[in-house]
Formats: sequence, structure tokens, C-alpha cells
Amino acid sequence: MKQIYILLFVLLSYSCQQKEKEQTASLPTSATTKTFEERLSDAAISVIDPTIDYDPAYFSIAYPNGDVPKNKGVCTDVIIRSYRKLGIDLQKEVHEDMVTYFTEYPNLEKWGMTKTDTNIDHRRVPNLEVFFERKGEKLTVSQDPATYKTGEIVTWMINGKLPHIGIVTNKKSKDGKRNLIVHNIGGGQVLEDCLFEYEITGHYRYWK
Repeated sequence: MKQIYILLFVLLSYSCQQKEKEQTASLPTSATTKTFEERLSDAAISVIDPTIDYDPAYFSIAYPNGDVPKNKGVCTDVIIRSYRKLGIDLQKEVHEDMVTYFTEYPNLEKWGMTKTDTNIDHRRVPNLEVFFERKGEKLTVSQDPATYKTGEIVTWMINGKLPHIGIVTNKKSKDGKRNLIVHNIGGGQVLEDCLFEYEITGHYRYWK
């Protein structure tokens, strides 16, 4: 009798294990894992908030993981807040790279700075461009919308004088031809079809 119970227990355990394997195998890939780029797109979409006041003022903030007031921000804060959702602190990453490679960054010629400033360095588009090229991957700039993929970073120059930056998401334009961008150009942190609205100056991929 004892042997029968043992046999039944073994058969039941095997049956449960097989069922578990079948259920896992039947799950779509998207339900079990996402790429870094997909998670960054999700993070960018999660920070959408049209009530954010566009405020380029200088703020004294904590270090590391410092942030300007939650109801304020500029285009770079979209990038910083999105990456922080994935546990990456660009304030810290940019600062540490600038400490060692300060002359690689345009601080002296653009702003007359002779040393790093953890309050503002990571909130400047030209600095992020240098950082993403140095520590990530610089990608092709083109007028082909298929070139710009989910989770990538795009920079622009608006009216020949205002550097701008945004994150490419997995959401599509109404005609299905372009990925939508999360950015802040004055109307809060929003999702828009603006990839080719301005002159593209940079295209990057950065992960850690």
C-alpha cells in the first residue's frame, strides 16, 4: 500500500512539472522579458505629465539622485527621470565621466566653466551628447524614420540655437510611419509626433 502511495505521489509531481513547463512555454516573449530599449520606452511613457512647468532656471539639488522640483523640468529632465526609472542615475554617471575627462565636454567654451557642477552638468544637452557618444553608441542621423528605434535618444537644434533632446518610444504616429517621442519643449513632458519637426543633430543608444 505504501508503495502505491509513493508511486501516485511521483506521478502527480511529474504531471504538475510538465503542466508548469507547458504554461511557461506558451507565454509570449513580451510577457516574460523585455529589452532594455523597451523598458526605457515604457519608463519615458510613465513620466508623461503635461502639467510640468518648463523652467530652465538653475537649481541646487542633491547628489547623487538629485532632481529639480517635481512640477518643473526641461527636455533633459525627461531623459534623466526616465533612466532613473531603470536605476541609472545620469547625474552621477555624467559627473564621474566629466571628473576624469572634463576637456572632452564643451563646458569651458560654451559656459566658461572650469570645473564640474553636479547641479547642472547632466541637465545640458551638449553634455549628454558627449556622454552618450563616449559611453554608449552614436547612431546614424538620417531622414529615414525606420532608422529611429524604440528606446533610442535623439537630439535636435531648434531655430539654429536651442539644443533639444527626447526619447524614441514604441508608440507610432497616426500613419504608422514614425515612432513617437517623449520630450519637453514647453508644454510639459508629453508624447508627440515630432521626430522631424526640428533639425536632428544626434542619435544615440545608451544602456548600462
